[in-house]
Amino acid sequence: MRAKLVVGNWKMNGNLVQNQELLTAIISGSKGLRDVICAVCVPYPYLPAVQLALKDTHIFWGAQNVSQFDLGAYTGEVAVEMLLDFACRYVIVGHSERRSLFGEDNHTVAEKFKKAQSAGLIPILCVGETLAQREIGETERIIEEQLDAVIKLTGANSLTQSVIAYEPVWAIGTGRTATPAQAQSVHAFIRSRIAKQNTEVAANVQILYGGSVKAGNASDLFAMPDIDGGLIGGASLNANEFISICSAAQQ
Repeated sequence: MRAKLVVGNWKMNGNLVQNQELLTAIISGSKGLRDVICAVCVPYPYLPAVQLALKDTHIFWGAQNVSQFDLGAYTGEVAVEMLLDFACRYVIVGHSERRSLFGEDNHTVAEKFKKAQSAGLIPILCVGETLAQREIGETERIIEEQLDAVIKLTGANSLTQSVIAYEPVWAIGTGRTATPAQAQSVHAFIRSRIAKQNTEVAANVQILYGGSVKAGNASDLFAMPDIDGGLIGGASLNANEFISICSAAQQ
């Protein structure tokens, strides 16, 4: 049975004082949680402090992006080796904000996925459609292209050591959320698409939902058979809200 996973994506938020207060509250509030894996993906500069705060806890940590290149003359980039220095477990690749704001295409995302995985990190591969794409019935085609770029480069078996996050772009930070049925339909499609390559991988890969998940809707979303947890944005900056979401995943 697939373990539930809840990952907080802090995005470009926080400072040293706020982060320490947030982590202290999360550590304290999550002590009673069982049967759910919790993690936070934080801005690069805060990885040392987060590692120090979480190293003796049950909470994992990671980064929000990584370079597809080896160490070298790539000003402003962060290599997988640097993330390993801070014992990261996870790294997000292909978030919709990286795709839309910074021009990352499917091939670039696939390269980042491969680089992260080759270093022993667990990539959280984000896929999802815009509102315009959904309205003209292209959801499955878009997600298929995003998945296939990774499968073509690394093979379907590589998905065993990864996490997939379905994030409908129209529901990120908008307050709009896919209904549990809408989300389940896309998650089932993702799993079926992978099953065409490898049924065992499809049965075991964790597929998270990301798109305005809150304490109030988490239980209904996580109750769906193909939703294995959440990639949480804004709500992960509030300790009580994040803990409540994690609690919903263990029910």
